[in-house]
Amino acid sequence: MHFQKGDNLNNMKQTNITPDQSTILVVDDDRTTLMVLETRLKQQGYKVLTAVDGKSACEVIKKMHEVIDAILLDRMMPGMDGIEVVKWLHQQKHITKPPVIMQTGADNLKQIQEGIEAGVFYYLTKPIDENILKSVVISAVRESKQHRILSIELQRHRISFKLMDRCVFHFRTITEAENIACFVANCFPEPSNVLSAIAELTINAVEHGLLAVSYDDKTQLIKSGTWLEELERRGNLPETINKKVELIFSREESKTIIKISDPGKGFNWIKYLNVDPARAMDNHGRGIARANMIFSDLQYNKEGNQLLATMDESVKATLDW
Repeated sequence: MHFQKGDNLNNMKQTNITPDQSTILVVDDDRTTLMVLETRLKQQGYKVLTAVDGKSACEVIKKMHEVIDAILLDRMMPGMDGIEVVKWLHQQKHITKPPVIMQTGADNLKQIQEGIEAGVFYYLTKPIDENILKSVVISAVRESKQHRILSIELQRHRISFKLMDRCVFHFRTITEAENIACFVANCFPEPSNVLSAIAELTINAVEHGLLAVSYDDKTQLIKSGTWLEELERRGNLPETINKKVELIFSREESKTIIKISDPGKGFNWIKYLNVDPARAMDNHGRGIARANMIFSDLQYNKEGNQLLATMDESVKATLDW
């Protein structure tokens, strides 16, 4: 097993993430590719762990899962391949599950779809473009750190939430969206299962509904590392300063429901309910699909500026994130 920890080289800031505080596990049976990826990531300021096959990757994950922010995983490996590693990871109940970025040898939509069904939402095709690598890793690490912070906040907010039958929230910033996601998640039977999904939906309502950030806008903002700065700027514009997103929580027998309404014009939500393999290499755009997999039912109105997410205890969620 090849397993080593890299030194920090740079101290960069991308969407409030400092790479020297972030650790990437790179798994590839081709030692030349492994070395190239390790070097590139170190140059970008990340700490790097490496493994040369699926079995040794699982051993590294067992030991280091609490500090791993993302896994860059080769799809095709002898013995235990990348898909098997992902399936193993999601079966582990007491291991932190960082985002997986899958490497494929070709732009094979069938393989990408197989990976999505196993729980892989980030993809890179070989040969890997350095700019795309940088953008996708930033996005995956940002997601990982956000989930880690929200999980800590979730534990801090534990009180008698089961007594709550209905409540209404109004919010307009990403920070408020995350705080409300933590609060509302505690009202569900299994808070940790729905936390990331609720956070994705509340943040999406602020970004796209309230602040009118388009899909292409966000792609470029993440690439340039100016995502949060632009959200703050748009939030202070005269046309948005007095607008808010509304979230209504309610409980009806076995059903726990959230209704989110935003002041935007809406969007074509249908194409985002499932992850399109053609968008699998984008640096965002997975939140609604994940929420759709976690909630028992997820519905938007015709315009796309109002949604209803329902967790029915009689219909168990198919994924445990």
